[in-house]
Amino acid sequence: MADPEPLRQVAQSRAPLSTWAGIVLLFALFGVIVLAVIGPAPRGSSYEETRAKKRVENLKTTQEEAAKALTTYGWIDKNKGIARVPIERAMELTVAELAQQKPAPAGPIATPEPQAAAAPASPAPASPAPGASPQTSPAQPAASPPAQTPVSPSPAAQPSPPAPASPAPPKT
Repeated sequence: MADPEPLRQVAQSRAPLSTWAGIVLLFALFGVIVLAVIGPAPRGSSYEETRAKKRVENLKTTQEEAAKALTTYGWIDKNKGIARVPIERAMELTVAELAQQKPAPAGPIATPEPQAAAAPASPAPASPAPGASPQTSPAQPAASPPAQTPVSPSPAAQPSPPAPASPAPPKT
């Protein structure tokens, strides 16, 4: 038999250098196009900038309203007769009111009574021996006698006098 067709040997040659250079140049060209399109676009978000401006404006108006409330006269509830006075005037009125009051001695500090569930484990003696001085243990506080002098309530607890009638504030 005859030899079958001789095997063809395909020689694979290496890609020429120009092919590699062409591929690299295509990638570089693609990168330049991407930078040209994306580059000039703004980096910051205008949405966040507008939100920040609104927050600053809200803060400014809130501070102005608070300053106005602290420094001007005005009605809080005209039907009930509740008015707003400037903070400086309110401090002057409070100091004058407190200067007219007489200081009163403070009463004893009330301690809470021990509860029945928290009773001591050892029973207390029914009565002290005759002639012995009564002693108290640290677990059982001694009962204090009631205060002899009448204690006036604190200035904060006293009802405040009605605010002086002032004309309605001018509307601006």
